[in-house]
Amino acid sequence: MRLFLHQLRGEQRLFWRSRELAFFTFLLPIVFLVLLGSVYGEDERIDGVRGSNYLLAGMLGYGVAATAFAGLAIMLVLRRETGVLKRVRSTPLPPATYVAAILSSILIAFALEALALIAIGRLVFDIAVPDRIGSLAAVLLLGGLAFAALGVGLSAAIRSAEGASALVNAIYLPMAFISGSFFSATSFPRVLELIGEILPLTYFIRLVRAVILHDEAVWEQLSDVGVLAAWGLVGAIVALRYFRWEPRSR
Repeated sequence: MRLFLHQLRGEQRLFWRSRELAFFTFLLPIVFLVLLGSVYGEDERIDGVRGSNYLLAGMLGYGVAATAFAGLAIMLVLRRETGVLKRVRSTPLPPATYVAAILSSILIAFALEALALIAIGRLVFDIAVPDRIGSLAAVLLLGGLAFAALGVGLSAAIRSAEGASALVNAIYLPMAFISGSFFSATSFPRVLELIGEILPLTYFIRLVRAVILHDEAVWEQLSDVGVLAAWGLVGAIVALRYFRWEPRSR
């Protein structure tokens, strides 16, 4: 436990000292909430609810994709290709402890981001604090774990540090749009709706909106929970099977 806590503190320092990582994964969803929430205004309605309320759930979804999926995948690829992961294997620190510290650090960052989004939504746009706090926490934890598993799995498929950002952005940015992070997916062409029905982010955003917009408990949405958990399981299986500690591009 002492080794884990020590590594966790180190991972947190590394995360917040990386300005690019902190901005694009932590701050960007908050910036989008403020900007787009101001554009939607008080009277704009989306699927029957106020635009800023609708947007808050979408930004929580965008946040989990940016932080637990994209940010984690890029970080792992860079560490692998620069030899950091290989050097870790030669230290007394158990690999499982190292990975657990990385995942915990990412989940902490996402939790802080979610709290910041909810607080800003309340202070700037007068969005009510969700009544189902327990259900919201469960959904956010499930989403964080599922997308972290997918991020680790994706890192195994990326062969070079140079291509990491391009490939990850090509996946998670379209996913964020098609899943309805910024707009209602009901206005999309049918082909995009069909694609959205496959994506894990769609189900995470549905769960968040069910909890914070419609005051539903997480156990009332077991089908969406099951799909999201299944995606996380797929990511975990791929990660366990193909994750590498040694550089691949050399």
